[in-house]
Amino acid sequence: MRRPRQGGGGAGGSAAARARAGGLRGGSVPARARGAPAAARAAWLRDLCAAMARPLRQHPRVWTPLLLLLLTGPAACAASPADDGAGPGGRGPRGRARGDTGADEAVQRHDSSYGTFAGEFYDLRYLSEEGYPFPTAPPVDPFAKIKVDDCGKTKGCFRYGKPGCNAETCDYFLSYRMIGADVEFELSADTDGWVAVGFSSDKKMGGDDVMACVHDDNGRVRIQHFYNVGQWAKEIQRNPARDEEGVFENNRVTCRFKRPVNVPRDETIVDLHLSWYYLFAWGPAIQGSITRHDIDSPPASERVVSIYKYEDIFMPSAAYQTFSSPFCLLLIVALTFYLLMGTP
Repeated sequence: MRRPRQGGGGAGGSAAARARAGGLRGGSVPARARGAPAAARAAWLRDLCAAMARPLRQHPRVWTPLLLLLLTGPAACAASPADDGAGPGGRGPRGRARGDTGADEAVQRHDSSYGTFAGEFYDLRYLSEEGYPFPTAPPVDPFAKIKVDDCGKTKGCFRYGKPGCNAETCDYFLSYRMIGADVEFELSADTDGWVAVGFSSDKKMGGDDVMACVHDDNGRVRIQHFYNVGQWAKEIQRNPARDEEGVFENNRVTCRFKRPVNVPRDETIVDLHLSWYYLFAWGPAIQGSITRHDIDSPPASERVVSIYKYEDIFMPSAAYQTFSSPFCLLLIVALTFYLLMGTP
């Protein structure tokens, strides 16, 4: 003979008892409670809590759902309802485990790869609500033009070319000025290859410290360090230049860089606090490598140059030296006088 269940498990039992019995048998929320509205689920939870409040000896199996909840708590909390894959219709493993394939088709599955992250970041950061890109950041400041009005005042300058030329029209231009513990140099020449300045103990090429601005095939202007071994310029890996700038425009190579005044003793690097002859040279380049300078006898400063003394020195190019030579002027005067007087 079967004994009746304790607690009113028959037809005359209360709804709370049936809810508790369903909770005890299933170990989870009854199916009716799962599909019911929020109010019904709240009533089931309230009845379960009330049953748990009774002495443990009266309802020993009431604690089973609590133990199951504690054991399955970490798994249940692994994906919160706020996450994409928390419940049915989500993109996580729970939604797919329940056979909800429609959600995966409706919403693209999130991938943790870098490409997906970069794409989402671009969409959020660089696209407006209408889908149009935001205005791009302003470009980097262009190369500041060399100011010749400061020559002889706040910096020293050397000009080689046509009388009255400036940094954009001279065959060769050089400026220097002190900035703290550095010397800033500005170079420009009418060439598509390289422009350089050499620091020499004499006016001849050989044993000289050379700084060159080289225009390569990629359109960049790089600052390189060389040492003249006789008539050959050897590139030196140790480069004292910093804060480098360079540009190639209007068939001219122009650059700006800084170099420390005092450097550790080295055969290939001179101390600029001493006075040196300045050698001026420029010429073509092949695949970013310098070749022979344009003129056979590049110009040089007439005397040693001190970085602490600012002068504006002009040197006429060969085309203008012919008419400025005293001998040529005397010859022109003599020929003119001869033509005017005629022959007896």
